[in-house]
Formats: sequence, structure tokens, C-alpha cells
Amino acid sequence: MRPTETPETRSVRLLRVGEQMRHVISDILARGDVHDVTLAKHPVTITEVRMSPDLRHATVFVKPLLGRDEEAVLKALRTNTAYLQREAAARVQMKYAAKLKFLADESFDEGSHVDKLLRAPHVAQDLGHED
Repeated sequence: MRPTETPETRSVRLLRVGEQMRHVISDILARGDVHDVTLAKHPVTITEVRMSPDLRHATVFVKPLLGRDEEAVLKALRTNTAYLQREAAARVQMKYAAKLKFLADESFDEGSHVDKLLRAPHVAQDLGHED
């Protein structure tokens, strides 16, 4: 860590670079620059990109539209990782090209599960009572 760098500014930098990477990868996929049949048929949302502290690794969280064919989309992204890394490195000015790792974003599923639990009759009756 540099002498003028604090943990707070470092985390802001990670967030900023992650957001730049998210925009770049989203743009590449939206334009159809990746010549892959699966990716052409399935619109993909890049929900978040988490950068490692040294900015050499990026975990890319993805969600296909309506969550359909998630495994096929992940496989297609992983197959085209080298191309996406090259393109992202060319568009985001960094010292090193970050290695991309694609994972399914489970946060939507977790949110739906919590919502379903809160709507369950035995939980709803507890939430409805005011003491």
C-alpha cells in the first residue's frame, strides 16, 4: 500500500475499477462483439464486478435474462474469457490485464427466497401484530 493510500481510498478505487469493468464487459456483450451462438440468443446482465486488491483478478457476476439457460451462458462466457479479457484490457487503462472469472449471481434468487419466506402465512401473522 502506498503511503498516501488508506484502506478507504483503496476500496473506492476497487469499486471504481470494478464499475468500469462492468460497463466495458456489458458493452462488449450488448454490441454482440463476442461471436457465440449462445450469447447471441441470451441477453446477459453483468450485475457486479469485484476486483482483487491488486487489480489482477476480476470476479464477474452475471445473470441471463429471466435466469434461463444459466449454465449454458456461463459456459459460453468461460469459453470466450480470453477474448473478453483482451477487449476489457484494451478499453480499461490498467497496468495489468485482469483475469476474469464468471459466476452466476445468486443475489436475486436469495432475495426472492427471503420475500417468499416473509409472505408465508405463519410469518405474515407474526409481522401483522403490533404490541
